Amino acid sequence: MTTDELRDQQYAKTLQRLIRMETVSVAGDRNTEKFVRFHSLLRELFPNLFEKLDVENFAGSLLMRWPGARSEKPVLLMSHHDVVEAAGNWSHEPFSGDIEDGKLWGRGSLDTKCSLWAMLQAAEELAAEGFCPQQDLWFVSTCTEETDGSGADTISQELQKRGAEFSMVLDEGGFILHDPIGGADHDFAMVGVGEKGCADLKFIARSKGGHASMPGKNTPLVRLGKFMAEVERSALFSLHMDAVTEEMLRRFGRYMTGVPGVLLRNIRFFKPLLTRVLPGVSNAAGAMLKTTIAFTMASGSQGRNVLPQEAWVVGNMRFSIHQGRQSSFEAIRKVAAKYDIEMEILDPGFESPVSDFRTPEFRKIEQAVSAIFGDVVTVPYIMTGASDCRYFSRVSRNCYRFAPFAISDEQLASIHGVDENITISGIHRAVDFYKYIIKEN
Repeated sequence: MTTDELRDQQYAKTLQRLIRMETVSVAGDRNTEKFVRFHSLLRELFPNLFEKLDVENFAGSLLMRWPGARSEKPVLLMSHHDVVEAAGNWSHEPFSGDIEDGKLWGRGSLDTKCSLWAMLQAAEELAAEGFCPQQDLWFVSTCTEETDGSGADTISQELQKRGAEFSMVLDEGGFILHDPIGGADHDFAMVGVGEKGCADLKFIARSKGGHASMPGKNTPLVRLGKFMAEVERSALFSLHMDAVTEEMLRRFGRYMTGVPGVLLRNIRFFKPLLTRVLPGVSNAAGAMLKTTIAFTMASGSQGRNVLPQEAWVVGNMRFSIHQGRQSSFEAIRKVAAKYDIEMEILDPGFESPVSDFRTPEFRKIEQAVSAIFGDVVTVPYIMTGASDCRYFSRVSRNCYRFAPFAISDEQLASIHGVDENITISGIHRAVDFYKYIIKEN
């Protein structure tokens, strides 16, 4: 067995202990006891590092500083330690941390205890060697990322009050994927440089109610149905290909053949055509180019034979960076008004800017990927999901989102699903990636 294989086996045992400690976050539950136990486990597993750290606890979310020789341009590494619930029929118990078939199974193995473990393991080994960072090195790990994001919101506001400014923030985000779009036969490190905003909207239709035996026209549920149907079929939100998506497709195009390769390699000429066509190719492609809304919850009357006086649906909106929050809200509010439906903003979301992929900081990530993973192409993209990283735009212009693990399509689909797992072979590379970032800070 090689040295790297031995490292993988040993590392899997450490990550296994993190997986076995259940840290499901529940909206509205402020009991932090389980997270305090998890913090104790971190201190046990990474003793040399924690001897160096200044640690602050924000209601279960951690802010940690490793003092360096200087404090002018620190780097902040992030990864949350809460996980979503583990419902469904799993082939391995979700908090067993089973190791089987070359994989470590369990909730959080990808989202995101893997990256939390890897960054702390890297720092632990360097601390044990007597390494001192050139600049202060900061870590953040929250316990609310999967619920309301309050931990990251609070910590970033506190850092802003203190006047902190980071040269780079690196959080969870994309992984190393093979052929992410179909037809690009290569491995790509997907680095999020921005993310769409996430808002929750409630649409309410009212009436005088009545008996179901004598229904009138356009009762609340009917109006809501017509409203949702129009939203789905209409071009409600504007299409736009931003510079990041253009660059992402161009880099994919280098590894594509035939007409798709020609189009993407020459995207500056075919951009208008691709902007119109891509939404019809896949839902994922459409989500990159426009605001989306998914209707996720609904309620009517409490009786089978009663017309509701009030019925409602909830829509989860991911507003695009180019159209923004307010314009996206107004676009759908106008459609709701056509059907005499009120719109209530349950959660307005958070608008964060896009970070530049042409900076020395982004180049440092590219260099780390090349040094550790070899012939893997780093690609910038806009995330359609939300992360804690959005709040840290308050304290850094360079906020990037990447987890240094190569995963399959099946593993990607297991995030927030059943049978979440990570391949053990090669996980030492994630530790080496963070070592590179830390040493170059």
